[in-house]
Amino acid sequence: MAKKKILVTGIVPKEGLTKLMAEYDVTYSDGEPFSREYVLEHLSEYDGWLLMGQKGDKEMIDAGKNLEIISLNAVGFDHVDIEYAKEKGIVVSNSPQAVRVPTAEMTFALLLAATKRLAFYDKIVRNGDWIDPSERRYQGLALEGATLGIYGFGRIGSTVAGFAQAFGMKVLYHDAFRLPEDKEKELGVTYVEFDELVETSDVITIHAPSLPSTRHKFNKEVFKKMKNRSYLINAARGPIVSEEDLVEALKTGEIAGAGLDVFEFEPEVSEELRALDNVIMAPHAGTGTIEARRILAEEAAENIISFYAGNPVNVVNK
Repeated sequence: MAKKKILVTGIVPKEGLTKLMAEYDVTYSDGEPFSREYVLEHLSEYDGWLLMGQKGDKEMIDAGKNLEIISLNAVGFDHVDIEYAKEKGIVVSNSPQAVRVPTAEMTFALLLAATKRLAFYDKIVRNGDWIDPSERRYQGLALEGATLGIYGFGRIGSTVAGFAQAFGMKVLYHDAFRLPEDKEKELGVTYVEFDELVETSDVITIHAPSLPSTRHKFNKEVFKKMKNRSYLINAARGPIVSEEDLVEALKTGEIAGAGLDVFEFEPEVSEELRALDNVIMAPHAGTGTIEARRILAEEAAENIISFYAGNPVNVVNK
């Protein structure tokens, strides 16, 4: 029996694909990642697609006329038309476990950098200047005793909660699904409505998916409700925050600062946002470690292996 043919796109570490390559006929580029044009031309030859660095839109899905599974080398799936794939009988699976700790680490790194004003301090010193941090205008936020508000309390949000508690922070959360009270007690977290989260938190971290219901959830009305000494951290999805409204809130002092790993129009970032001293930014690098990318590739590969073993996992378009 002929082996199933799998196409791997994007920059995926080969060491994470060892098991997949042993079991299937895998096409993988050791050089430049396959272009969209290449994928459109050749996708019909494959049974499975380990997707990275491309959009799984209708044109792509139509091109993959023999596809049975698309496994995403990511937790997010807003770059794939999952409903259209379902119509075509194609299973779409994501990779949620591998991104949990790396993304939580990036979130907390941004939180520390923003609240301690490291981007601003670094710029001052690099320019050969100096300041007196005794002046209130140059000071950041102490984490011990501060309140962290977590918007979206899934795997990543709950991991961030644990990090925050190690720093002595009080943790509130808001999610579409509230945890049982005994679980909240076990985790040491408190559920609040969204407005209370916004109004009482000293730092807010975002861990929600990009959906029509979450688009621009953080906008000018929300920023007006936040404390003027509060910080917003987003390592989830850019469109959840209105970039235009965030720039205005940062410029006017409605909020104290922000830490961003994702952007509304990435890879484009507005000049106004880039010019601000009270924001620290990263290029969507939440899983940007050697270990994280290997584990992510292994999980995406395991989605395909499990599917062909008759036990599909991490399916997002059931």
